[in-house]
Amino acid sequence: MSVLLVSCEFDEGFAEMNINPTKAAQIEVNNKFASVFLRTSGGRYENWRASFIYSSQIIQHMSSTATYWTGNFYTLNEGYATSLFDRAYPEQVKEIEDIIYQLTEEGETGTAMGIARIWRVFIYHRLTDLYGDIPYSEAGKGYIEGILKPKYDPQQEIYASMLAELEAAIGQIGADTLGTSDLIFQGDTNKWKKFGNSLMLRLAMRMTKVDAAGAQAWATKAVNGGTMDSNDDICFIQHTAGPDGINRNGHGEVFTADGNMRMSKVFIEFLQDDPRLPILAARRSDGSTALADLIGMPNGLTSGALEAKYGTESDVYAEPNRAVVGGEDTPMVFQTYAEVEFLKAEMATRGWISSDAKTHYENGVKAAMQMLSMLYANAAAISDAEVDAYLQAKPFDAANAMKMIHEQYWAATFLNEYEAFANWRRTGFPELLPFGGEAVYDGNVTGGTIPRRLIYPNGESSTNPESFEAALSRQGPNEFTTRVWWDK
Repeated sequence: MSVLLVSCEFDEGFAEMNINPTKAAQIEVNNKFASVFLRTSGGRYENWRASFIYSSQIIQHMSSTATYWTGNFYTLNEGYATSLFDRAYPEQVKEIEDIIYQLTEEGETGTAMGIARIWRVFIYHRLTDLYGDIPYSEAGKGYIEGILKPKYDPQQEIYASMLAELEAAIGQIGADTLGTSDLIFQGDTNKWKKFGNSLMLRLAMRMTKVDAAGAQAWATKAVNGGTMDSNDDICFIQHTAGPDGINRNGHGEVFTADGNMRMSKVFIEFLQDDPRLPILAARRSDGSTALADLIGMPNGLTSGALEAKYGTESDVYAEPNRAVVGGEDTPMVFQTYAEVEFLKAEMATRGWISSDAKTHYENGVKAAMQMLSMLYANAAAISDAEVDAYLQAKPFDAANAMKMIHEQYWAATFLNEYEAFANWRRTGFPELLPFGGEAVYDGNVTGGTIPRRLIYPNGESSTNPESFEAALSRQGPNEFTTRVWWDK
């Protein structure tokens, strides 16, 4: 009997003895999606530096007299310029590659895998657009495959892969959902398909300068597949004001921490007679949204230079309207229906689709104006009559179609600064002047020209030297003025 008891006790613990105590049990994959969506939205660190300090200033949505806002002066702060690269790889990239690995191990080939592959493309497309050649095919696989020094893939090859990935991923999405972990579309798989095709359209049009035939083919495939068709399809994540951590909007955290950003003079002047102006802007000193109080700050001037030239101090200028767009609980927007309509207007202008460019343009303007009250709780609604009045005062001109389309794209991507920067580099619209037309800032590192990319961490030269040097030999020096593949 005693032998039997001992044997039973041993058997009862046998399963535990065969569990590796140094290896954590796998987390249910749906729970990981919520984390990677929030990580992609980003925290204060990279949104402050890469999105606001560099991208928003370069694209002249915003301005600042504080010289640590280096994007306004085309000066170098490596830690700021590399911040998205530094944060994305150990967070967004690592997490999405882990999700895809787990889904593969579990034999999942349906909706979850399709969504993961679409989101993986979104993460990498933003990185490659900002930096150029990047670790892609071997990225995020240090733990999975032991690849600690991933190669930098050429951007042309990354784009070919991303487009093929989107096509395959959309086909995998079925009726099953991610449940409450779907922080983007709350389980609406049809919207995921529309987003996949809309992202395909964005990437296709990014190639117009270097591969027009490929751009047309992929853009046509995207439109035929079914893109966003109303503001209900906008891809965004709704943040909350707490608890601490990644639940909060990273841009909102910047507004909480830093009072130095202002609306650029260039952007404010474009928004004259636009019903969006008092929604997006407010005077810094007292929060006034009266039109006469909404003055844009010139780019490229220190506080001393601003006072010397204009006799004004920074608080008289408008800033982004904190009461509307500045909260830590506001949404972070990734792609909108308005953007899709503007890209279709460009396709129609190029003769790539038979629909009317003017109609798509007007659809885009209306969507861009009316999405504000949908996204931001404190935004005043813009009526159909107000949209119509704006379009009648500034009618679509086919002879200047590209200029009008992409000036509106620039306005619609305010606070989506990575996308605004990328689309400006591709199209050349709006027609920005260095430093907003002000005097060249002494100490700039671009020869007085507007930056065309951000830079890699120079630490890569010692931690991943062979891959890093191969990227530089293909793409060019690790400088703001080196153009990425699709911007040649």
